[in-house]
Amino acid sequence: MDRYTLVPPYVAQESRYGEMQYFRCGKSGLNLSAVSLGYWHNFGTFDQYENARAVTRRAFDLGITVFDLANNYGPPAGSAEETFGRLMKEDMRPYRDEMVITTKAGYTMWPGPYGDFGSRKYLLASLDQSLKRMGLDYVDIFYHHRMDSDTPLEETMSALAHTVKSGKALYVGISNYSPEKAMEASNLLKGMGVHCLICQSRYSLLDRKVEKDGLFDALAQCGMGATAFSPLAQGLLTGKYNNGVPEDSRAAGGSVFLKTDNITQEVVEKVVALGKLAAKRGQTTSQFALSWVLRQPVMTSVLIGASRVSQLEENVGALNNLDFSKEELAEIDEILK
Repeated sequence: MDRYTLVPPYVAQESRYGEMQYFRCGKSGLNLSAVSLGYWHNFGTFDQYENARAVTRRAFDLGITVFDLANNYGPPAGSAEETFGRLMKEDMRPYRDEMVITTKAGYTMWPGPYGDFGSRKYLLASLDQSLKRMGLDYVDIFYHHRMDSDTPLEETMSALAHTVKSGKALYVGISNYSPEKAMEASNLLKGMGVHCLICQSRYSLLDRKVEKDGLFDALAQCGMGATAFSPLAQGLLTGKYNNGVPEDSRAAGGSVFLKTDNITQEVVEKVVALGKLAAKRGQTTSQFALSWVLRQPVMTSVLIGASRVSQLEENVGALNNLDFSKEELAEIDEILK
């Protein structure tokens, strides 16, 4: 199956965009940069603003047009959007129409019964708060961040449809949805006259669950694109943990998402083996891991975080080699079995 491109992927010529590639998002008219910049970590109140500014500006110069946020990103929750709002005001406002800005709602944001999950009240109130923090009139994509078994899916999807019809979002998407719920969500939105554009899911060489459970097939059937978060497995696939846990690493800092217990000898041996295969392709382990994720036909963009400009530049370099031979894919499967 070919990637959803009604025209060949646009590769910018000599300009600030360098060699970034842009892929059609599902069956829509929207092209996304193959690499997106995520604000999950490193852009909150506790981080250095000038570093966030340098990373954001360099990302745009490299051709990244997708800037991915959520109401709870920071830390603390809400602060990443506040940082982004300041960046828009000081630097990026003239380029608004060249940017795809996304946000999400679905996790806890305020106390009481109305600050979490998937009710219409929560989603619409959260989007209003997000727009205020970022100083925007609209976002390009508004996601429901996670499934909610206690709220009728029709209510959640009607709230998403309302954001499009009210002009507060141009497109809507879902995140962390099962194949079955993704199809149901898509069908509900279609009945409301709105296309479900994209699904964001965790996916990496070390976490292939969504590949195996049929999500990509479901998205293809619905005409949706995909974007992957944690494609470097919280840094495991950078190779930084191959010789222990560095003092300045996320795992050493007590992250709730990556614990030292996750860095087993078995995992390290797999990453080392993948790194050797990457070297044969002229890639770093990080570049190799990102290229592998982008091989999926429905994958429109891969979502990266960056605490340094050098990390960003290295990761964008993955686009220099996106092709895998059958032999390489077989060797990867053998390493990961």
